[in-house]
Amino acid sequence: MKILILNAGSSSQKSCLYEVDDETLPEQPPEPLWDAVVDWTHHQGLAAIKVKTAAGAVLEEELPIQKRPEVIAHMLKTLWTGKTKVIEQPSAIDVVGHRVVHGGQDYRESVRVTPAVKAAIAQLAVLAPAHNPANLEGIEAIELALGMDVPQIAAFDTAFHSHLPDAAAIYPGPYKWVELGIRRYGFHGISHQYCAHRVAQLLQRDLKDLRLIVCHLGNGCSLSAIQHGHSIDTTMGFTPLEGLMMGTRSGSVDPGILIHLMRQEGYTADQLDQELNKASGLMGISGVSADLRQVMKAIDTGNPHAQLALDIYIHRLRSCIGAMLASLGGLDALVFTAGVGENAALVRSLACEPFAFMGLKLDADKNQNHPVDQEIATADSTARVFVIHTQEDWAIAQDCHQILHREG
Repeated sequence: MKILILNAGSSSQKSCLYEVDDETLPEQPPEPLWDAVVDWTHHQGLAAIKVKTAAGAVLEEELPIQKRPEVIAHMLKTLWTGKTKVIEQPSAIDVVGHRVVHGGQDYRESVRVTPAVKAAIAQLAVLAPAHNPANLEGIEAIELALGMDVPQIAAFDTAFHSHLPDAAAIYPGPYKWVELGIRRYGFHGISHQYCAHRVAQLLQRDLKDLRLIVCHLGNGCSLSAIQHGHSIDTTMGFTPLEGLMMGTRSGSVDPGILIHLMRQEGYTADQLDQELNKASGLMGISGVSADLRQVMKAIDTGNPHAQLALDIYIHRLRSCIGAMLASLGGLDALVFTAGVGENAALVRSLACEPFAFMGLKLDADKNQNHPVDQEIATADSTARVFVIHTQEDWAIAQDCHQILHREG
């Protein structure tokens, strides 16, 4: 079975092609036959495309940006033409899976794309304006390139958090907010779900028996508390803006600040949106970069704003880990994933430090040794600590395989 995955973002389009057995999936994620990225921001007016194959072929080109589905369709043609060809014809693709950021309250698992699902994705774009439209364009690009007969599956980032209890999901505003659909939805769900399953596999335990905290730390950051195989608490909320300090997002702030800025400084909704989402977080405090690596370099030169940015980042992370711990009432494993979580040993060390009181201990050598899908706690630590390489694309592929089998 050949499974094509499209993972669309506001500024990039990542795609890959897996080939797996029709009946059973491998325990470990296989290497994709073909891997491609479109960067919409590479140069003004151009889309940069980079394609590579498992056999070592590489293609790089730039195209004038017209309509996104047309650029994506051009990228897809490299699957069956030119030096990056890995299949004979488009009909060789059995199913296509898409990451869709917002599924609202109705979509609690991955589903086959239908006209009704497409309409729901479009309707929910008001809650995820930078992502749902791009996700929908990916679906339409497949229809353009492969035709209407190939099955398409939508995997929702919010689905894993759809079992949040009401006490965690509902905001303490007027109850009419609930009737308006204003509630905590949570995001990064595909990543949180993959990491939870991977840790259970590494521990050789049933996921339903584990209490886990997953720390997805990248440009966007979120935590989840996982119990009985479900997310029971998470830091992102109605939008991906809530919770932890992030690359350019503020995370949670006193809403009274926003009222003050509107009344006293004349801020508009658009100005608040810009500052909270694009000019805050590590970038806003450090004045250097949204990339933690660049912030760390600035710290080494004695930049006090960069140091402050790291201090706030760690303070917020520790505080939110504590909140997730309280929701779980105990902990079997703490998990770090995504760009910062997987690569920043200092962040992992500083995040774990305050929890020594409960017997959580990191092995300093393991933590520094670029661990991938490995445990980094000491043997006598009361909770395990893992670094997991998140593989959202493979998680979506697994759902595609399962749905096709279920449908027969």
